[in-house]
Amino acid sequence: MEGECKVMLEATVEPGSRSQLVKPWSKLTTALMVFTLCLASTAAAVLLFNMQSKGPGQDENTFDLRHTLRQLAVEKAAIHLVGHHNPSRKNAIEWKDDGDQTHSQGGLKLKRNEIVIPRPGLYFVYSQASFHVNCLSSDAEEGLPQPLVHLSHIVQRCSDTFGKDDEDSYQTILHSLRTACQMKQSSDPDEEGLWYSTVNVGAVFNLSRGDRLRTLTEEKTLPGLEDGNGDTFFGVFQL
Repeated sequence: MEGECKVMLEATVEPGSRSQLVKPWSKLTTALMVFTLCLASTAAAVLLFNMQSKGPGQDENTFDLRHTLRQLAVEKAAIHLVGHHNPSRKNAIEWKDDGDQTHSQGGLKLKRNEIVIPRPGLYFVYSQASFHVNCLSSDAEEGLPQPLVHLSHIVQRCSDTFGKDDEDSYQTILHSLRTACQMKQSSDPDEEGLWYSTVNVGAVFNLSRGDRLRTLTEEKTLPGLEDGNGDTFFGVFQL
């Protein structure tokens, strides 16, 4: 797709007790830092342009640096959502915009479990889903591990530019797959057969006004979704 720069962010979490779970923030954090630096560079360019475009006779003291930076920040759209499992949703995480860690500004909003884009531009789209998987099969002999479990997390886009508005008009723009249940013995009997894994994705897209973004997750893995702070989230911010 033209005008897109994709950076897939994936991380693997080794099985073990919950107290040993290490959340894979390094790649996602690095990407966010890069985009923050890009934003700072943009602010510097705007300030330089404003200084050079000042007409003769203008007092240099009238140039308000804080006002320019504040105006630049207000114009940027951003939204961050947290997710949990709702059994009524068969193949998707339910996203909420009213939690302690959520926020939205600049026109980005949650509608019908989708993020709606307010205006055209470059946006960084990201999402993470964390799972707590039971790797012991109830259909087999006690203690026998079931086949490998595949954890899939997808972000899809629907746009008026596609020429139609139905279920078939959604196009996958981000997709990550993680394999769980590579069994090993646990020292904690309560943790035996459990596997903790995180799937995360993120990339930059050139989006249009009115575009809608949604996520898809396999129904059979949703009951094991982790919904604690920082575990499962979905967000967008404008560059």
